[in-house]
Amino acid sequence: MCLGIPGKVVEIYEADGTRMGKVDFSGIQKEVCLAYLPEIQVGDYTIVHVGFAITQLDEASALETLALFNEMGRLAEELLAEEAGVT
Repeated sequence: MCLGIPGKVVEIYEADGTRMGKVDFSGIQKEVCLAYLPEIQVGDYTIVHVGFAITQLDEASALETLALFNEMGRLAEELLAEEAGVT
């Protein structure tokens, strides 16, 4: 993802000694490294950039940002570009 997109943490687990999680972006789930946010929990929102959770934010801010991305038509574009390997 080129933009820092907010998503909701739906699962947390360890992979090869690294704290990882599944983050939901309006129905699209991605595997994300959570190593930079040791305090984040399932149900929390985070900003994700290039596969790393880089900051935690409250639900209201996350939903507002997602709505703005949707209005601009950028959310689906960014998520689909990542799946295609385009950055």
